Amino acid sequence: MATRAVLQTFERYQKERVAFVTAVAEMAKNPQNIEALQQAGAMALLRPLLLDNVPSIQQSAALALGRLANYSDDLAEAVVQNEILPQLVYSLSEQNRFYKQAAAFCLRAVARHSPELAQSVIDSGALDSLVTCLEEFDPGVKEASAWTLGYIAGHNAELAQQVVDAGAVPLLVLCVQEPELSLKRIAASALSDISKHTPELAQAVVDAGAVQYLAPLVINQDAKLKRQVCCALSQIAKHSVDLAEVVVGAEIFPKILTCLKFPDEFVKKHSATVVREVAKHTPELAQLVVGNGGVGALVDYISDSTGNNRLPGIMALGYIAAFSETLALSVVAEKALPPLVSALNEEPEDHLKSATAWTLGQVGKVLANDAAGRAQFVHSGGLAAVQQMAEAPGSKLKEAVEIINSCYPEEIVKYYSPSYSQQLLEKLESMAATTTAY
Repeated sequence: MATRAVLQTFERYQKERVAFVTAVAEMAKNPQNIEALQQAGAMALLRPLLLDNVPSIQQSAALALGRLANYSDDLAEAVVQNEILPQLVYSLSEQNRFYKQAAAFCLRAVARHSPELAQSVIDSGALDSLVTCLEEFDPGVKEASAWTLGYIAGHNAELAQQVVDAGAVPLLVLCVQEPELSLKRIAASALSDISKHTPELAQAVVDAGAVQYLAPLVINQDAKLKRQVCCALSQIAKHSVDLAEVVVGAEIFPKILTCLKFPDEFVKKHSATVVREVAKHTPELAQLVVGNGGVGALVDYISDSTGNNRLPGIMALGYIAAFSETLALSVVAEKALPPLVSALNEEPEDHLKSATAWTLGQVGKVLANDAAGRAQFVHSGGLAAVQQMAEAPGSKLKEAVEIINSCYPEEIVKYYSPSYSQQLLEKLESMAATTTAY
């Protein structure tokens, strides 16, 4: 009888712990509850539960702490100050797969806020444990680890280098080859976060064989995966000619151009960014884009897109046209002028107008020898639109405008200038007023 009473007491205690930690984890989902949970001392009460002898309680405690830390950098800092990170790191190597996922989530929730907090995660010894988790059999554990490593590496080159030095890159490349789509996405995203900072970091990703496994995935029909793959390829290609040639050598053309017509807007934007980052380096790479039908695909993309999504396509055309008259003529031949003029007229953002006017300036170099192109530019409203840019306060586009204006007789340029139009309008209004008076 005494034994039963003792056991019942401990069972009630366990049930109450389970109920408490589950309720806190659930309440932490709602941002409105975060402040009240913090004031009630939730973090101090959750910390010892990370070492509970019941795995489900440990898991829920880590999940609740992660949700608190995810809310703000102050709460993430509180997790660090309460020395919770070492317990989480220890659990990554000792506990079951569900707890490992929750612990990795909590580490990610801390690391995401700032480079300083990400460094705190590293200082707790998390990198080695996270990299080891990439070798786990369970895809959920790999995914949680890869996600955390991506957040750490994304902040700056120094943190990304520490991730590389911990041996994460080859294992992330293996994760890209796994059958689970979500794991592929997050691994590709982490490789992108590493590659974006410096040529050396991008080279480390290339040396691990990432490009040969990323490139074939551009034809995958999963939108989220295509986004991350295109983003990673563009982050690699942007740094240097050699890295861009590695991306091209993986036979992404013309497959990447089909992504410009994919229904997902982010896929289209990221694929246009890949084309831009390849085309900008050399005349030979620009010619490769042209030879694969890239200019026509970019023109269609600009015509079908709006806002900032247009920017990589517009700049890609400018880079291509800037290399030579032959390449500029290929841009004019694909009827690029009307959509560029539309972008110049329709987009309110200064950086979009600047990029469009710069591209028009590169194309404008060949208008002097292309009568049909000059006429098309006038009829599409391009010449008038360019004059508006020329008189913008503090405009840095004067050179591009002058290139285009030099292709036309002075009286034509004057006719389309805003000052002339204003003078003409004032004259017409004066005539109308005189007629009314009579």
